[in-house]
Amino acid sequence: MIRRLLISLTGMLLATPSFAVDNTTRFPAQQPETGRLTIYSTTDLAAMKPLILDFQTIWPDVSVDYTEYLTNELNALAAEACREQKPLGDLLLSSSVDQLVKLANDGCATAHTSPETARVAEWANWRDEVFGFTYEPAVFVYNNDKVEPADVPRTHVELADLLREKLDTYRGRVGTYDIRLSGIGYLLAFNDARQTTAVFGRLLEGMARASAVARCCTGEILEEVAKGNLYIGYNMLGSYAYEAARRYPQLKVVVPRDYTLVLSRGALIPKGARRADLAARFLDYLLSEQGQSVAKTNAFYFTETGSLPPDVDGPQNLKQSGIAQPIRIGPALLAVQDRAQRQRFIDDWSQSLIELNSPAWTRE
Repeated sequence: MIRRLLISLTGMLLATPSFAVDNTTRFPAQQPETGRLTIYSTTDLAAMKPLILDFQTIWPDVSVDYTEYLTNELNALAAEACREQKPLGDLLLSSSVDQLVKLANDGCATAHTSPETARVAEWANWRDEVFGFTYEPAVFVYNNDKVEPADVPRTHVELADLLREKLDTYRGRVGTYDIRLSGIGYLLAFNDARQTTAVFGRLLEGMARASAVARCCTGEILEEVAKGNLYIGYNMLGSYAYEAARRYPQLKVVVPRDYTLVLSRGALIPKGARRADLAARFLDYLLSEQGQSVAKTNAFYFTETGSLPPDVDGPQNLKQSGIAQPIRIGPALLAVQDRAQRQRFIDDWSQSLIELNSPAWTRE
């Protein structure tokens, strides 16, 4: 019965949602408006606001409408618009880059080339249709008031061992994504399994025995860790984790030293975009030196070539350390979105962590 329920739930999530979240923020043009850019995104407004405002200092006659969606919802809406040959915004931004690659593979993207796109790392550009514009490690977070210094895990194996050796201490105190609902959670878990099946299996078993708590999104888990309701958060997006650590001194960020998955949020200009020209203009800004500088200082904090932000526990330079494992934006991500394979992976995860509590929907 429970297995059938989980399969039914997963099927519902893969289908087009029956509602849309009206969560649009308008940034009026600073001069008489000559154009309006519509961005549909899964990235928190707080992270994108500094970039949008800086973009408008360059193009003060452009208004920007920024709408936040759930990862799975945005993907479903974009796929439906593509099938019906209807426009859906001018630019799509999503941390679930596997979903963007699937959209592009299905003919739902418009290619764009420019001197700025030529600067993008080869692993973060697919067919000049999907571009990565951030460099974000998947990190551990912990509450410094709850986790003893000797307990702080700095590798995936150490985390698995900690949950086995101190089960009573950490039972119900570890948080992670519910991958049945979270697009980014699924993407990270899938790539964890690709890194080393044995370690992933040990960690999954450890979290199951420790009654790990599944939550909707990065922000909720970080808040629970900061409050001390949870002690450790697993596979959190580094940008959000670091921002939270700046607000909560008891929250600490660890870049795992055995390997570190690195995500690059993706940008795609959908086919049929009414203002594809403005979308290309904003995309070029995101990829430019100025846009990347603003992102490092005010939004996403980590860069491919720079050292780690202050007070992050990890190697001095993530790229030079050799532990960074970027999630390549390319055809390999199509396997992540293969319906049958996705179903099997989620079913296996669900069976292992059957007691996890989860909400109805998630953004990231």
